[in-house]
Amino acid sequence: MKGLILSGGAGTRLRPITHTSAKQLVPIANKPILFYGIEAMARAGIREIGIIVGSTREEIKTAVGDGSQFGVKVTYIPQEEPLGLAHCVLIADKFLGDDDFIMYLGDNMLEQGLEEFVTEFETARASSDKDKPAAQILLCHVEDPRQFGVAEVDKNGHVVRLVEKPKDPPSDLALVGVYLFDKTINKAVRSIKPSPRGELEITDAIQWLVDNKFSVRHKVLQGWWIDTGKKDPLLECNRLVLDAMKTKLEGTVDAVSEIQGRVTIEAGAKVTNSRIRGPVVIGAGAVIEDSYIGPYTSLGKNCRVVKSEMDHSVVLDGSSIVGVSRLTDSLIGKDVEVIRSTQQPRALRLMLGDDSKVELE
Repeated sequence: MKGLILSGGAGTRLRPITHTSAKQLVPIANKPILFYGIEAMARAGIREIGIIVGSTREEIKTAVGDGSQFGVKVTYIPQEEPLGLAHCVLIADKFLGDDDFIMYLGDNMLEQGLEEFVTEFETARASSDKDKPAAQILLCHVEDPRQFGVAEVDKNGHVVRLVEKPKDPPSDLALVGVYLFDKTINKAVRSIKPSPRGELEITDAIQWLVDNKFSVRHKVLQGWWIDTGKKDPLLECNRLVLDAMKTKLEGTVDAVSEIQGRVTIEAGAKVTNSRIRGPVVIGAGAVIEDSYIGPYTSLGKNCRVVKSEMDHSVVLDGSSIVGVSRLTDSLIGKDVEVIRSTQQPRALRLMLGDDSKVELE
């Protein structure tokens, strides 16, 4: 079985990227989101992974490399325009061949691994059952299914209908963004037409399988699922991952600093006259001076926090926060400076990238 991952800038126009880098390279607990998906595939025994790359392909290639750091072989498949998830299957045909494969949206974060999902599909495909699945989709119970693609499932566990953001949902089972397919999906993606937004939709391709009497099974996700495409879900995901973290102190902490709870301080980081209250992860080479770092904060490599207080935030590599009395619920990009100005006249001075949001006191 092969793996197909959709990275930042690929797939669909409705999955934006951050202004600084590919969205899937934004870290959760100081590890890029995309890496979690690759590692999940590797644990499920998948050794060949195709990554669909769009406008941020060079950043993705630099971060992931040839895949050897994960124990897999990576092939990059360019998508010149984001023409839909089914289009990704279409352009990956040479890589996929006639193999079964798992397709994974790279900005998904799942508590549950992929091993059971993959094993169940492989077992069903290898059986003598005439009703072998051509596809298996991962679903999750949600409070408001009107915000998602929703699956209707019969009593035998077969998917009979997919509806995108229905006003009257047939169930509370939302599509998670993890799909298993056999080669039949190649015919399906060539048989559908673009949606009104001009994209080849994977939901339409799966519906084509259903309409043409191919078996589509489902698995209900155990544990949490978060689409990290926006700030607040990303911060919530960071909180959940940090909650499972263990203490690891490899950096330098002076005698007057106080470390409480589960805290990871990576090699080369220095903490001086500060209080760190976990769960917190501080990246290699970071400097913390005269500051308070509160729960659910991830600081990237070579960050600098001086005379500041912060919690429940994600700060990417190389950023500085100086003289800030209270920073919370924030996502700070790479090489950003957040400082308290002493320049007269006193004023708020900002340089913000695309899709930024600022809340003032």
